[in-house]
Amino acid sequence: MAERSTSNRVRLNKYIADCGIASRRKADDMIENGEITINGKKVFELGIRVDPKQDRILFRGKPIQAQNRFVYYAFNKPKSVVTTTDDPHGRRTVMDFFPKAKLRLFPVGRLDFDSEGLLIITNDGEFAQKVIHPDEHVTKTYHVKLNGIPTDPQLDKLRRGVSIVGGKVSALHVKRLLKATDKKAWVEVMIDEGKNHQVKQMFTKIGFDVEKLRRVSIGEFRIGSLKPGEHRELTFEQIHKIFKKRSKAKKEDKDPKDKNAVKFV
Repeated sequence: MAERSTSNRVRLNKYIADCGIASRRKADDMIENGEITINGKKVFELGIRVDPKQDRILFRGKPIQAQNRFVYYAFNKPKSVVTTTDDPHGRRTVMDFFPKAKLRLFPVGRLDFDSEGLLIITNDGEFAQKVIHPDEHVTKTYHVKLNGIPTDPQLDKLRRGVSIVGGKVSALHVKRLLKATDKKAWVEVMIDEGKNHQVKQMFTKIGFDVEKLRRVSIGEFRIGSLKPGEHRELTFEQIHKIFKKRSKAKKEDKDPKDKNAVKFV
């Protein structure tokens, strides 16, 4: 019997991502959880390769099929919504806002249940992998309401770096926002990592609880006028902005009366 050709064989997690089921990272979870079968047998091995032309590959009993086209949406996630495609506890998920979608969509990365703001929704697994991969250093910017007023030395500590669960992290920049009270501050912080609860953990390390957290940009793409629960399809130019390194606060964002402040969005 002739040996089976390996020219068409690809890693299973890559094929799942190419078909728009999930990112590679999420695909690995699906494999480990026994949700994928190949030719009638469940697989649990990460790194396994498949031949899409010859192997019958199922996800939860349904055939995995390649997408006809890729789509990309900017979505303003409201609070009290789960950043998953489904939830065993019956809570609202981000996919509840895309009920008429014909393509299999999923969120890129995550926002906590009680956080809000910019989230990318797509069916392009390779794109999602690039956005969340630590080597890409895609920046994310957040507006954060604290339960107190941090001092300049405390904010400097975030710039220098703090140790949290998962390792040492630092803010690329931290700016005070104009919207503040005598007892609570709004701060803009930018990071290029994606550790679990990273922003909240960072502020905890300098002695503050985060009362509100809103992601306002990914790379140089900003959420703009999107209202909570709304989404819009991205253009090629907007997708490109996601991978542009957002530098420190732009000149026009600053309050002339406060060199450390930026406008609240």
